[in-house]
Amino acid sequence: MTSQIDKAKAFHALHVKGDPVVLYNIWDPGSANIVAKAGAKAIATGSWPVAAAFGFADGEKIPLDVALDNIRRIVATVELPVTMDIESGYGVEPEKVARTVTRAIEAGAIGFNFEDQVVGGEGLHDIAFQAERVAATAAAVKASGVPAFINARTDIFLKNKPDTHTDKHVDEAVERARAYAKAGAHGLFAPGLGNEALIGRLCREVELPVNIMAFAYVPPKAKLAELGVGRISYGPVPFRQMAEWLEAKAREAFA
Repeated sequence: MTSQIDKAKAFHALHVKGDPVVLYNIWDPGSANIVAKAGAKAIATGSWPVAAAFGFADGEKIPLDVALDNIRRIVATVELPVTMDIESGYGVEPEKVARTVTRAIEAGAIGFNFEDQVVGGEGLHDIAFQAERVAATAAAVKASGVPAFINARTDIFLKNKPDTHTDKHVDEAVERARAYAKAGAHGLFAPGLGNEALIGRLCREVELPVNIMAFAYVPPKAKLAELGVGRISYGPVPFRQMAEWLEAKAREAFA
């Protein structure tokens, strides 16, 4: 059985600019096993689908204990590296975020999505303060002895409609990426961004591998690779498609 440390190292190695790792987000052990059998190189939860699968809304509404138990079960089901979406860390203060990260690693996670939006509030955390939170995450990772991958997410693009994205938004994303990298992040997650020119610029100006979410308006994998993307994830898309199929089939059965 591959150790958690080896899985973490293997997960880091999957992030190559221009040859993106594809993470088809799952929500429980069953969906993890299905995606693993389909040829995944790693498994990633998404906060929205996990919450929905357990009957909660997104935004840290699912109790952390439930989310962590879910990770334990997923890790026990698949041999692949498993990265967890911890949203904004289940706490504003850096020390609370660090505790969440420590518990997630203990549950078997080898990586995290960690966002900069204010959960339950408005806007994004100040860059300097979010960098402190990232630094606390990095310190917790170091203390654990497991080289977990910190995917620092910025919600700049999700907070603005796709057709309104401009170079100004990329300017802020680059500034945040550099601050988060200095604090110990290993990747930059920019969900919501779909403009080819802006994706290309972000990938050129940020040293970290950039993660793009595969919404319908986002370029296909081949183009994202050409632009320099290092990671492609699907977020809530798989769960929503599954839910639509299930509802349609149920309606047919009840007709």
